[in-house]
Amino acid sequence: MARLFGTDGVRGVVGKDLTADLAYDVGRAAVAVLGRHGERQPLFVVGRDTRASGPMLERELADGISAAGGHVLLTGVQTTPAVAFLTVAKGAQAGVVLSASHNPPEYNGVKIFGGDGYKLSDDLEDEIEQLVAEKTEPAVGPGRIQLLSDGTERYLAHLTTGSARIDGMTVVVDCANGAASGVAPEALRRLGAEVHSINDEPDGENINAGCGALHPEVVAAEVVRLGADAGVAHDGDADRALFADSKGIVIDGDQVLAACAIALKENGRLAGDSVVSTVMANLGFRRVMKEAGIGVVEAKVGDRYVLEEMRRTGAVLGGEQSGHIIFAERATTGDGILTAIEFLSLAAAKGVAVADLANVMRHFPQVLVNVEVADREALGGAKEVWDAVAAAEAELGERGRVLVRASGTEPLVRVMVEAESEKEASGHAETLADLVKRALG
Repeated sequence: MARLFGTDGVRGVVGKDLTADLAYDVGRAAVAVLGRHGERQPLFVVGRDTRASGPMLERELADGISAAGGHVLLTGVQTTPAVAFLTVAKGAQAGVVLSASHNPPEYNGVKIFGGDGYKLSDDLEDEIEQLVAEKTEPAVGPGRIQLLSDGTERYLAHLTTGSARIDGMTVVVDCANGAASGVAPEALRRLGAEVHSINDEPDGENINAGCGALHPEVVAAEVVRLGADAGVAHDGDADRALFADSKGIVIDGDQVLAACAIALKENGRLAGDSVVSTVMANLGFRRVMKEAGIGVVEAKVGDRYVLEEMRRTGAVLGGEQSGHIIFAERATTGDGILTAIEFLSLAAAKGVAVADLANVMRHFPQVLVNVEVADREALGGAKEVWDAVAAAEAELGERGRVLVRASGTEPLVRVMVEAESEKEASGHAETLADLVKRALG
């Protein structure tokens, strides 16, 4: 069967790909695997986003953990980075987030962190997957299931203690009707900002629906309407953030990463004068980093792979164009609220607008086409696609870039082309997308 764990945990449509039985089995298997490598009755911190399926999956997962002898601390609705933080803070052996991040409401997922707050390795995920397939009965049980009532306050204190002030700044926050709703606006208010919060009334069915980081134009329009200084857009589990300046121009993760890298280098805090990015980073990002004397370490797409390269190289900063930014000195995973604090406080400290920070890099036109396919795994053997990619790369030379890759979480192949003009990028992207569709269905 296809691998259960993708680039960001188990994920799929609830009732079809992700069932109550599967959540139970993952919980049971995770206890057995972690028991092999440490504590026989491990403690799990469990949180969820605001999807309607969350309470059901939470119940089944907790029952599976308990049946296998593990202990559970239920934290309710929490962001993904909050669960990672609380896992470490409570001395737990693992943390689990029930979330499908930026995906639509009918999806959900299971992300597992180790006791150090980092996502589990592929090897440990493979062990869990093997036990799920075997449906081995638990050896011990039952464990305890308890509530952790102060998780949100602990996380807020973590975010705001030692953070720079943003007094006087007016900020619009789009919470995507997700886990950020109860915490992101409050964090910025505690640091002195005047905050206008939108899409902060989750009903279980409206998470990511026409709002949040997938639709940054929404917060951008509200910034202009209110005359605010900046806008922040989170996704459903708040592990990413995109921004808008006072004129409603969207600021992506490449721009945020570039500005923060340059600032850290100026302050002598950018370890190795290097930053970790991904193959999706805009060509403009690479050029401005070169001009600033900052090396770029390239990782596969996915914040887990960015983090792996950061840990391997000792880098303190890494991120993705999509808005996952990792500040290794303060977090073990991408944290959208922390990113907002760091980026907005950088503007406040320099006495400049966020647009001035973003303008350190010039964007090359970048066209991304998502192609629905029958079998994304067949991309590697599609010779006609790769021949066409090579031809496009030869034609663009140093004036552009081509990237074709299979999605790690959806039945899609992503075709990305950068060039000096939008017309040239679009032409190559559309040609390649048509070929992918014909080759892979």
